[in-house]
Amino acid sequence: MAKGLCKLMQTGNELAPLIARLTVGLVLLPHGLQKTLGMFGGYGFSGTMGFFTEKAGMPWIVAFLVIMAESLGSISLILGFMTRFCAASLGLVMLGAIGMVHWNFGFFMNWFGAQQGEGFEYHLLVLGLCLSLVASGAGRLSLDGKLSKSCNQ
Repeated sequence: MAKGLCKLMQTGNELAPLIARLTVGLVLLPHGLQKTLGMFGGYGFSGTMGFFTEKAGMPWIVAFLVIMAESLGSISLILGFMTRFCAASLGLVMLGAIGMVHWNFGFFMNWFGAQQGEGFEYHLLVLGLCLSLVASGAGRLSLDGKLSKSCNQ
């Protein structure tokens, strides 16, 4: 495996990154499935691409990358594969969601229906977990850990 890829996938055997990546992956995967397959009341790939490009004004490549990050990136985090890359990508998605949509509604989620939209506290939590994964790597029970062992041989 290439030296840069080995460094990107290098990880220890700690429990905390496993918990963080499973949390992020399992929470974001349904959002990705809404965007790709239309599950959980979502609009599917073409509907989401249309919304992101026509209504939100995103370039098509950014819209596509957001959809892929939330779907394939979530699965990858659950498996612990390319964890640092996927966590960084999802962190950027969360920053984009805060900046483009949620900042205007303040910090708090709309728990009681008193706001016009959702605040950014959820996105900030996901961003924090993603940053911890960028720093730590995948941790225990990860494909990154198994694959990076071949780098040390």
